[in-house]
Amino acid sequence: MKKNNFNNLLGVNLPIIQAPLAGVQDSSLTISVCKSGGLGSLPCGMLSIESIINEIELIKKNTSNPFNLNFFCHEIVPYDEKKQGRWQSLLKPYFEELNLKCISDPKGASRMPFSHEIADAIESYKPTFISFHFGLPNDDLLNRVKEWGTKIVSTATTVEEAVWLESKGIDGIIAQGIEAGGHRGMFLSTDLRKQLSTLDLVANIVDKVSLPVIATGGICDNKGVKEALKRGATAVQIGTAYLLCDELKTSAFHRKALKEKSLGNTAITNIFSGKPARGINNRIMDELGAMHKDAPSFPYASIELAQLKKSAEEHGNDYFSPLWSGMNTSGCKEVSAHEMTEILTKGL
Repeated sequence: MKKNNFNNLLGVNLPIIQAPLAGVQDSSLTISVCKSGGLGSLPCGMLSIESIINEIELIKKNTSNPFNLNFFCHEIVPYDEKKQGRWQSLLKPYFEELNLKCISDPKGASRMPFSHEIADAIESYKPTFISFHFGLPNDDLLNRVKEWGTKIVSTATTVEEAVWLESKGIDGIIAQGIEAGGHRGMFLSTDLRKQLSTLDLVANIVDKVSLPVIATGGICDNKGVKEALKRGATAVQIGTAYLLCDELKTSAFHRKALKEKSLGNTAITNIFSGKPARGINNRIMDELGAMHKDAPSFPYASIELAQLKKSAEEHGNDYFSPLWSGMNTSGCKEVSAHEMTEILTKGL
């Protein structure tokens, strides 16, 4: 497969993958991007199996074009009561400030990795395209998906991760630069010092692997798309630019921050979920520090933060809201996803 032949990989007319935006989108965005000629994505990591099937049915009802199903591949670690207790003690002043009782619920974290149960549910649909985050499922499960004839890609944040992914026989690599919003796809190392800018990462990965490389991170406009393709990317994956689009369920707090916060006012933080993710700075990030050693493992840190978020937003503020965003918000516009896709791909 030639690196520059995006149609062979994506099966669509434009070298654009809409990044899966868990928590702020449903199939409406997926459908709109697919109809526009790009590869729309459905984030499945926070959905029940029933919801995944319902969303797939809606997509297939509204378009015959290929679409991407995105899944997490994190290892489920045991709930650690002691560590969670330290986290709750650290957050106690915030609960008291909101006159809120902290509820300890080990089942309150909703992120689930890809599994045979999910595969059982989606197998009959023979998905055209699946992307994974945080590595890949185990070999048995990965081989099962390959047998469907599904195109498989996964995220690499370092050259080492890209080489490892290629060794697993997948079809493409998403090169996630440090500028990217949302969760880092890191899986071979937790060292953020190894993370590169998108264009540098793309160039380094293209030099080391034979697979198509999809650039993501900090690409928010037509110029950025063209530059990534010029640097050797087969396609680009874009999320932040879509966050203000009509089809999104981005909250009023999140929209306000995207429009009003200064460009580059983001940081990588682990306090909302337990894994590093880039979002717009807010009060809790400023006061605790974006990366905190006492944050429980993914996804357990979210149990307490979700409670604080809900209460604070009811009081009219975003102090505890994860405002996921890439470093570059300059291309965000309040338009339809169809129009945004046209803006991003003009002249390609």
